[in-house]
Amino acid sequence: MHLLSYSRRRLIGAAAIACAAALVPVAALAAAASPAAPAVAASTPGCATSGLVVWLNTNGDGYAGGADYTLNFTNLSGRACTLYGYPGVSAVNLSRHQLGSAASRNGSPGPLVRLGRGATATVLLQIADAENFGNPQQPCDPVTAAGLRIYPPNQFTSKVIPFPFAACSRTGPVYLYTEAVQKG
Repeated sequence: MHLLSYSRRRLIGAAAIACAAALVPVAALAAAASPAAPAVAASTPGCATSGLVVWLNTNGDGYAGGADYTLNFTNLSGRACTLYGYPGVSAVNLSRHQLGSAASRNGSPGPLVRLGRGATATVLLQIADAENFGNPQQPCDPVTAAGLRIYPPNQFTSKVIPFPFAACSRTGPVYLYTEAVQKG
């Protein structure tokens, strides 16, 4: 019996080491994917997803082939915080599974945005008409998305915004584009 519990502990320890080793490249990749934020006073931390209300101004500016929308991040954490870079954006179905490719980034990362209590930062979100992607080499298979999954810049926790629109169900065609966060 003692030998069995010793082997079980060794197995759990080995599994923990293997999991940690597998996460190191993921953490390095995530750090490399986001631009480095400019130096900021230690007293102003980054904005955590839990302290932000993420919402979409649904009065889009339509154009031939798509529409521009304003994605908003309002700080309700009770203290100042900062945002820098690009949000992660993707379309989701009712089960919150991703539809198609995640948004591509447009432009430069922009300035560090300091949000006081109750302040809002914005991001330009472009949604191209999914019906425009009929290429047999990169099929789109349009479906209606239930909403958008939003990761605030440099965060690993998301929020889902309900917003039905035509989305590609297959990866390949990029139909979502974001710019960097800006002061609202």
